[in-house]
Amino acid sequence: MLPGIAQAREGIDTDLDGDGAGDLAYLEGAFERHRGGYNGRAPDAVLGEMREDLALLAAVLRRPHPARDRTDLARTAAGISGLVAIVQHDRGDQADAHRWFATAAKAARESGDRRMTAWVLGRHAMVGLNYGAPGQAARIAEQARREAGARPSGAAALAAAVNARALAAVGDFPGARRAVDDVRTLAEQLDGPESADTWFGYPAQKHAVHLSQAYTLLGDTRAAYRAQDDALALTSSPSVMTRALIAMDTAACLRVDGDPSAAAAMAAAVYDRLPPAYRSGLVHSRAQLLHQHLDGAPRRLLGDALP
Repeated sequence: MLPGIAQAREGIDTDLDGDGAGDLAYLEGAFERHRGGYNGRAPDAVLGEMREDLALLAAVLRRPHPARDRTDLARTAAGISGLVAIVQHDRGDQADAHRWFATAAKAARESGDRRMTAWVLGRHAMVGLNYGAPGQAARIAEQARREAGARPSGAAALAAAVNARALAAVGDFPGARRAVDDVRTLAEQLDGPESADTWFGYPAQKHAVHLSQAYTLLGDTRAAYRAQDDALALTSSPSVMTRALIAMDTAACLRVDGDPSAAAAMAAAVYDRLPPAYRSGLVHSRAQLLHQHLDGAPRRLLGDALP
């Protein structure tokens, strides 16, 4: 762009009304664009692509806005902050994921959008669920379910799915099975944007991935294997992390079925094939969980594969 052209437009726009409508529209579009998921990109690459949009969002939030625009902006801020939190969760930066989810929840509540608040809380619960604090996860997921209400939505289904996994992890098997029944009922009623294959939707593939982990934690390996088959059939090839997590669930089921050697060998092979960008964070945490439940030679085999 020619020098001074951008500055001239900013000056003209400010002299007209100064409401920053262009920035608001851009940020709303940025949320829609970024929530599409990794699409074969590494988490660090996704964060890099979001950097300039985060700087713009911070700048726009510092400006005064009419009440309606501020509400819309708060909702967009909640969504974008929640996306950053998801990536930090996947990278294994638990502390920063908690901070970004707290920021996202604050923005969601300011917007008054309970579905957005439920989505943020449901995603936030996954930090504790995947990194050794399932009790915390169950509490946050229950908050998410209350915010979502009884109406079917992607956020309500997500909250029920995470709640099922968390309850199974803490040993509340009856509660977990009730939550599984709830999420199945909700998932059957979703369509359109609510079931879209994005970080904001709850598509069939995501449903199968959640059921795989829930049934694995419940020790119901027959149902878990079915969910894993469904998840793999619905997962596109670039989904490196998702495929690795499904394989870790399969390995965990092999241990439950009495074959710890096969479990360790499968998990070690999956981990060995991972690109460097995926060897920390979520997949590593899932492998460590399996490692804790092994002993003897299988434990050593998997331990040697992990850093």
